[in-house]
Amino acid sequence: MPSPSAADTARRLADLKAEVARDSAVRPPPPIAAASLPWRWEYLARRALAVLALLVLPFVLLVRGSVFLYTRHGFPTWIALLSAAGVMLLVVTAYAAWLAHRFTGRLRVTIVAQWVAAPLVLGFCAHALLFLARANAKGDQVQAEYRATHPLLRVALATLMLANNDLVVTDLRRVPADYARMGLPVFDGTLHARQPDGWAHAVDLRTIGRGAIVNLLVEWYFRAMGFRTLRHVGTADHLHVELPLH
Repeated sequence: MPSPSAADTARRLADLKAEVARDSAVRPPPPIAAASLPWRWEYLARRALAVLALLVLPFVLLVRGSVFLYTRHGFPTWIALLSAAGVMLLVVTAYAAWLAHRFTGRLRVTIVAQWVAAPLVLGFCAHALLFLARANAKGDQVQAEYRATHPLLRVALATLMLANNDLVVTDLRRVPADYARMGLPVFDGTLHARQPDGWAHAVDLRTIGRGAIVNLLVEWYFRAMGFRTLRHVGTADHLHVELPLH
């Protein structure tokens, strides 16, 4: 039979182990500092901006790239547009391949390029070059003149309309008789007229009834893409956008 001192020691040891076990079971985990929480609003804002930048990048490469090649390096219109569209296709293919690999574990670049990226890029370019919705044109005449406008301007307009679908084009191609109809002197140097390449190089956009910030952002967009802009009053307040001749 154990001595009283040994039994007392064993009992105290058992009580101590039980107390430690109880403390471990009920003790809450240490608090996590707010600064280390992965879903704080700063983190979400950064992620949202990163996603937005990735979504915008292909369109910036298409519009700014084609205008840069056309105005700075003198590329023919269609070569400049096809070159920029090719870069856009590469970027969209990279996005699609990454997503496919993330969700399926397979990296099939050729397949996503052929069946995902190419249809998206070609479909957008075709729509941009051929179609102006009636809601985005001041009238039937403006809508009918859309294809007489320079292709790079059409692509820039269509890209902007993805984010600003209430944009209204008020004027595209212009002939001398239009000035007499509007009560304005004829301006022979206007880029609204048909240029030697066969296209009009200017468009006018409605600013009346639109917020000042929206109008400013639209103007900044065209300037950033390499176009010239002028906010002026002719028959009405509007934003004039033109593609320089090279």
